[in-house]
Formats: sequence, structure tokens, C-alpha cells
Amino acid sequence: MNERETPIEFPCAFPIKAMGLAEHDIPSLALEIVRRHAPEVTEADLTRRLSEKGKYCSVTIVIQAQGLIQLDRIYQDLTDEPQILVAL
Repeated sequence: MNERETPIEFPCAFPIKAMGLAEHDIPSLALEIVRRHAPEVTEADLTRRLSEKGKYCSVTIVIQAQGLIQLDRIYQDLTDEPQILVAL
């Protein structure tokens, strides 16, 4: 397998996860970033969860991933955003 090969078969449903401080609107921010690369994503594709003490908010956005380049760009934009602390 070379560096661009993957065991993932595209297109496929793929969960994008991001986390940040709950004081920021992490769901809206993450959705805006993901929509740059997957414009068909809606709020229905997003689930959110607060940490036990409410300090952090995590979101999962399920997209129909088209390929590794799309995923690379999404993750790069998420990690470039200062309010997003973790992207998985």
C-alpha cells in the first residue's frame, strides 16, 4: 500500500469529530468548516455532547466522504482553527 492508498472505500459515511471549550459555539464553527468541503452536510448530520462538567463541547459530523484529499482538507481547516482544540 502506498501513502495514498487506504483501506477505506470511498464514497462512504465518515464521522468527523472536533472538540473545543463549551464557551465557544463549537457546533456552528465545526459545521461551517466542514461545509467548505462537504456542502451537503446539514445540522441533522451533527451530534453534540458536553463534557461531564460542561467545560468542553464535542461534535461529530457524519459526511459522505469522497476521498482522502477531502478528508485531509477538512482536518487541516479544523486544526487551523484556534477554537477547535482536537480534531479526530
